[in-house]
Amino acid sequence: MSKVDQAVECFCGGAACSQAIAAIYGPDLGLPREQAMKLASGFAGGMRLGETCGAVTGAFMVLGLRFAGPHCDQRDGRGDVYAALGQFVAKFQQRNRSVVCKQLLGCDISTPEGAQKATREGLFRTICPDLVKDAAEILEEMLSPPASGGGGRA
Repeated sequence: MSKVDQAVECFCGGAACSQAIAAIYGPDLGLPREQAMKLASGFAGGMRLGETCGAVTGAFMVLGLRFAGPHCDQRDGRGDVYAALGQFVAKFQQRNRSVVCKQLLGCDISTPEGAQKATREGLFRTICPDLVKDAAEILEEMLSPPASGGGGRA
């Protein structure tokens, strides 16, 4: 089963969108699955605020693991991460028009009314799996070794 399918299955099995991405992609980059689940647990539903989609924030965590260099504690050491985040966002927005949960779902799940609407209309079952899939597919593309066989970080 592909990692994309594993991420969607993880989400559909009860994990949050952020957890599904971090738990499937984190272990190959040194973040054990259990820790990834804990780390990403508060990021679903746009950090419970309807803001940045959890699948996106999960992907940001993975991209940090992949592209942060040894000096990422300094501003100059985060350039590769920031570039990767920009590429990810552009690709995700191209597919979904936004990275904002309330825009993607068409309701603000941080409010009782929005959460009820999302549940009543089954948005977590109909929209969110596709967002997890899109995030995973973009990660697959971005985490793949360069075709030229260059010596990038793994």
